Amino acid sequence: MVDRLYLYDTTLRDGQQTQGVQFSTADKMRIAAMLDELGVDHIEGGWPGANPTDNAFFEAAPKTRATMTAFGMTKRAGRSAQNDDVLAAVLNARTPSVCIVGKTHDFHVRKALGITRDENVENIRASVAHLAAQGREALFDAEHFFDGYASDPDYALDCLRAAIDAGARWVVMCDTNGGTLPGQIGAVTRAVIDAGIPGDRLGIHTHNDMGMAEAGALAAIDAGARQVQGTLNGLGERCGNANLITLIPTLLLKEPYASQFRTGVTQDGLKSLTRISRTLDDILNRVPRPSAPYVGASAFAHKAGLHASAIAKDPTTYEHVDPGAVGNARIVPMSNQAGQSNLRARLKAMGLTVKKGDPALARILEQIKAREAEGYSYDTAQASFEMLARRELRLVPEFFEVKRYRVTVERRKNKYDRMISLSEAVVVVKIGDEKKLSVSESMDETGSDRGPVNALSKALAKDLGPYQDAIDDMRLVDFKVRITQGGTEAVTRVIIDSEDSEGRRWSTVGVSPNIVDASFEALLDAVNWKLTRDADAI
Repeated sequence: MVDRLYLYDTTLRDGQQTQGVQFSTADKMRIAAMLDELGVDHIEGGWPGANPTDNAFFEAAPKTRATMTAFGMTKRAGRSAQNDDVLAAVLNARTPSVCIVGKTHDFHVRKALGITRDENVENIRASVAHLAAQGREALFDAEHFFDGYASDPDYALDCLRAAIDAGARWVVMCDTNGGTLPGQIGAVTRAVIDAGIPGDRLGIHTHNDMGMAEAGALAAIDAGARQVQGTLNGLGERCGNANLITLIPTLLLKEPYASQFRTGVTQDGLKSLTRISRTLDDILNRVPRPSAPYVGASAFAHKAGLHASAIAKDPTTYEHVDPGAVGNARIVPMSNQAGQSNLRARLKAMGLTVKKGDPALARILEQIKAREAEGYSYDTAQASFEMLARRELRLVPEFFEVKRYRVTVERRKNKYDRMISLSEAVVVVKIGDEKKLSVSESMDETGSDRGPVNALSKALAKDLGPYQDAIDDMRLVDFKVRITQGGTEAVTRVIIDSEDSEGRRWSTVGVSPNIVDASFEALLDAVNWKLTRDADAI
């Protein structure tokens, strides 16, 4: 028998409580579209009345197949549900589903609300009944439920029963502080079901304060809960919420879940996970976490020669799932630990077949090891590795030659008599028999200086003659600097991530005692990689 498991996303509400995260209305619309594409059942859009962004989002009323849900809290003591302005604001969002949060821990009832236990139960009952009477699907988030159950299980259960009896479609057990171990979550979930709360009306909402949010959610599912709440990339208060990007492939690809449950996520939705995860990071202007399960850039990276050799024979030797199932890709990075098995596998992935024993393989490996001793890192700069290998194999056309470049940084007063910086770069390249000189400033449209590397990047990409169309869609999306040695012998390593309109993303590395030289080396590799890959179209 296959059970239906419902996925409830709260990225737009709980995820927005992440420190440093603030979605615009346009951001929320874009994320809602991605969630709908993914195939979740509920999208919690925010808290109507809490801020102008949430109000604007609900006024826009995005059309989704997923059930759009507004979030609020139970009515306050001393007034009726019909006259509570917070409940009214949630209902005015006109969503088909409404989730309200209420207390289930007697300690919080006394200390936070300052009311009696019976008054709190009545607040839950009356609020849910009011929502149901308005024809809305009602959900009750039982805040601090596991702490409340540990303190007084009968009272915590009374709170859930009040919501169920009043017409709640779902009651959700929240591990609000994120401090309940998975085994405890499973045991309490079983006890709640044994006490008469149906599993197909019971949800789980976990936080990641111990690094166990997904494990706790799975424990509740194992015990009989049939709704799981979480966020994309595990966003959320403090350490975050259960990560749906991790939970979804586990539920769809791992036994016993894959054969025991069905969700609204299709195979196409599953394959969109990597793209959706990285798009969210892009919206937040964050660098995607390389070690993220399933979707990270390193999730299927095989650095050790022993691993790469086995992977070439059978990927299941070191991969628990097919990376393509979640829209990711296998990587065999190059480093000073690499052997010829790694190298040949990586070259093959680049479309370059080199016979075993070819002398070029040894030369490439020697170069990699020598350059990594100087501070280079090719396991995180795959495009630079590719360019190194192609040069050794004589498979890189000479598109252009850099004759010279110069960068200046000037401090001067603006018209408001404030000191500002201005970076300017000059790059001279030779294409065929023609020399081209390009000059660019790093000032953006707001009048802010974007720095010398930005000026260099703009000057280099300003006029490459016949190759200009091929690089016009390039953009620099991340810039990382590390000092690999200290003191007066310091060496700077620069990693640059670039992206184009086709969604390709590639990393290049430069090393020098001079940060500008290191940056320019990485920029050159980025441009040459793009031109090499698009050579047929030039």
